[in-house]
Amino acid sequence: MNTPSPVRSQILDHAVTLIMLRGYNGFSYRDLSNLVGIKTASIHYYFPSKDDLVLEAVSSYSDEVLSSMNAIGDTLPADAKLSKYTKLFGKTLGDGDQICLCGMLAADIESLPDDIRQAVQAFFKANERWLTKVLMQGVEEGTLAINGKPENAARALFAAYQGSVLASRLFKTKARLEDVETTVKVVR
Repeated sequence: MNTPSPVRSQILDHAVTLIMLRGYNGFSYRDLSNLVGIKTASIHYYFPSKDDLVLEAVSSYSDEVLSSMNAIGDTLPADAKLSKYTKLFGKTLGDGDQICLCGMLAADIESLPDDIRQAVQAFFKANERWLTKVLMQGVEEGTLAINGKPENAARALFAAYQGSVLASRLFKTKARLEDVETTVKVVR
């Protein structure tokens, strides 16, 4: 089994953070070299191009987020699942200065190569599929209320989550994120 190089992992970790803070066009290998303490040529050894690095960052980030989503217990009621999902988005905000990596890249979509665009789209679709299942469960249980088809509601809800992290960053508050969850919960 190949163990990733600590330097490669540091480069990738810093790249993820920089993308979440600044987007695709907001960082360079020079920024990474300063953060990791290596020459830019060393970064090219691990990631020959910025596109290679960003694609790996999307893959790593997606794997982590989707794994966290899938770890939300199947036996929980839908409203509890949605609360846990909201907390995942809250973790993304960190200190309130970063947003979802794939949401940030979606804003840069016109400057992204096709393979990164497809990876970002796959992340969005995976979240929307998961939310569709949760919304359908919630309607059946009576814990969540939606208008229209669950697939459409899931897309709208995911868009609301993505927008809420932008607004939360802008206003330096997680309240915007928490507001999204309450829009689909049934009041008892």
